Amino acid sequence: MSIHIGIIGGSGLYDMAELTDREERTVTTPFGDPSGPFFIGTLRGKRVAFLARHGVGHRILPSDLNFRANIYAFKALGVERILSASAVGSLKEEYRPLDILVPDQFFDRTRGRISTFFGRGLVAHIAFAHPVCGELSAIAADAASAVGATVHRGGTYVNMEGPQFSTLAESRLYRSWGMDVIGMTNLQEAKLAREAEICYATLALVTDYDSWHPEHDSVTVDIIVANLLRNAKTAQRAIAEAVGRIDGARTCECANALRQALITQPQYVPEETKRALDIIIGKYMK
Repeated sequence: MSIHIGIIGGSGLYDMAELTDREERTVTTPFGDPSGPFFIGTLRGKRVAFLARHGVGHRILPSDLNFRANIYAFKALGVERILSASAVGSLKEEYRPLDILVPDQFFDRTRGRISTFFGRGLVAHIAFAHPVCGELSAIAADAASAVGATVHRGGTYVNMEGPQFSTLAESRLYRSWGMDVIGMTNLQEAKLAREAEICYATLALVTDYDSWHPEHDSVTVDIIVANLLRNAKTAQRAIAEAVGRIDGARTCECANALRQALITQPQYVPEETKRALDIIIGKYMK
């Protein structure tokens, strides 16, 4: 059975309880090693590939994640859709701890992260006005609602650098801009998935309010960890439900994101670059 669905587990979500017929698979890429081995298994009758974003035991800082290797490895496995889960802080009163927001926009506050497969003699500019797959995001939101979560559809995820959390001044500024939640990981995944023509959607799992909130200083690490664990259980159920709802071939534009994006004339692209990116650009450039 082919693997067409990938799952990225974030803070607190290091496994999928319902995954059966498991096998562990190591994938090598031209961009180095992914965060760890992939766990291939059956979930709701479909073969899926699961990756713990921060590695076994949560060992990798957000800034140190090899996003290119992670997404490239999913592509190499045959994945066409990625469901992601990640912990976030809330920037609005109405997004309460344990709620789930399914963002449809990102705002980049990172510095120097590599967010593209291109370069090395090949230029491409993908359209990214709508950075997540609308169809997959709708499935994810419906699934989260079906398992009893309080779900907010749409909103902007501020991707900060970390690993420190926001200062009070930063948090207040993001609120004044109308941002909704804040995290450290999802934007690079979304950019690279789009370049790889993989659909991407994320469940942003609210653990606490960011530093703007009057009660922020009374939130302890114990409370945050407890919310992480509760969120992880909800995310497992929601992702399993979403996998069960995914059916049929893709009809979104994600599958053809590179069609008009490759700028460099093929005869000028180094052969080494063509070989390294063949699974991504092969249908357009030989």
